[in-house]
Amino acid sequence: MNLFHIRHRTHYKYDGWVIDSANQLKLYPLQDQYQKVRNHQVHISDHPAIQVTKDYFGNATGFFSILSPHQELIIESLLEVEISPFPEPDLKPDAGLWTQIQREEIQLQYHDYLKAEMAECHLEVQGVIAEIWTKEVHPLVMIQQFSEFIYNHFTYQKGVTTVETSVDEIWKLKAGVCQDFAHMLLYMLRLVGIPGRYISGYICPGSSEWRGEGATHAWAEAWLPDTGWIGIDPTNKCMAGQRHVRIATGRNFTDCTPVKGTYRGAQAHRLEVTVNFGDHGFTESPLAQVMPTYSTDVEVKEGVKLNSYTAYLQMQQQQQ
Repeated sequence: MNLFHIRHRTHYKYDGWVIDSANQLKLYPLQDQYQKVRNHQVHISDHPAIQVTKDYFGNATGFFSILSPHQELIIESLLEVEISPFPEPDLKPDAGLWTQIQREEIQLQYHDYLKAEMAECHLEVQGVIAEIWTKEVHPLVMIQQFSEFIYNHFTYQKGVTTVETSVDEIWKLKAGVCQDFAHMLLYMLRLVGIPGRYISGYICPGSSEWRGEGATHAWAEAWLPDTGWIGIDPTNKCMAGQRHVRIATGRNFTDCTPVKGTYRGAQAHRLEVTVNFGDHGFTESPLAQVMPTYSTDVEVKEGVKLNSYTAYLQMQQQQQ
C-alpha cells in the first residue's frame, strides 16, 4: 500500500477584468477497493459554492460560477490517497475469454468504449495487430504487446502534437506525449473489439524515474471478463500500479479535462499549473517557493476565440 499527498494548483492571471466565469472541475479522484481517498479538499478563490454531481461516465464533477469582476482565478486540489496493489491476473491462455468479450450483450454494454475513430491509417495499424493478435494467449498478454509496440516505435516528445491531433497524425509522426500514447493504444484495443477507456491522473514519484512522473498523466484501461477494468500505461510500457492515481475516466481526453470553463472579458491571460507530491501534508511556506510545473501566456489572436477550456487543454497536453 502506498500513501500519497498531492496538491494540484491551477492559476489564471487575466490581462484585465473578467466576469461571469462558469467552470467545471474533474479533480475528484476515483474511489474503489484499490484507490481510497483519505482526505480531499478543493479551494477556489472568492470561495464560490461548488455543486458536485456524477457525469455520464461516473466521474464526480464540480460546477461553480464567479459572477463578480476578478483578475485571477485560483483552483487548488489537496488530496491524500491510498493505493493498494491490483491482484496479479492469471495469464493462462483461455479461448473462452475471447468468446465472452465478443458476446453481443458485452458489446452493447460497453459500446461507448468500443467505437474506433475513422482513420486513414486503419489498414497499417491492422497489419501491426495481425502480427501480434492471437487467441492462443490471454487477452492481457496481447494488450501488453500492443503497449510494447507503441513504446518501442513512438518517440516521447513534447511540443509535436496538440489536443486536436488525430490518430492518423500520431501514427504518421510516431511521436507525442502520454495522451497520444494512450490514444494510440485505445485505437488498437477498439479495433480488436476490446473495450478501452482513457484515464487521467498522476504518476507519483518513486524509486525509478518514469515518463510523466511528477505531473498530470494519462493511460488506458481495458475491460476483460476475468479482471474487469485494468490499467495499461504505454508511455512507460507497464501496467498501471501503486504509483498511478486515477482522477477521471472517459472515452478520450476531452471527457476527462481537469478544469474547463468560459468567461467574459479580457481574453489574454497567463495560465500556471503546479503539481506537488509528498509523503506528508503540505504547508504554505514551502509551497510558496515552488515553481509552476507548467505555465503559458495565452494571447489574443485575430479571428480566434479563446477561453479557459481551450487554453487548459493545450497546457495539459504540453506538460505531459
